[in-house]
Amino acid sequence: MMFRLDRTVGKGQSHDEAANQSTYWKSKTVDERLIGSMYLNSVAYNFDINNPPRLDRTIFRTRKHKFR
Repeated sequence: MMFRLDRTVGKGQSHDEAANQSTYWKSKTVDERLIGSMYLNSVAYNFDINNPPRLDRTIFRTRKHKFR
């Protein structure tokens, strides 16, 4: 299956608009930035932000490393 970029979804920005966005997000606290990124993930992956999906722990393994 080939994936293609859907150019109708995004919005073009000028350099000034992009710089303003960068300045805006840098002025926010770490917690506010994480909330913003969680919102964008919920929109991108279509899940309720108040009820995110749980991590499937059957896929990941942990192991202890030997100390030298």
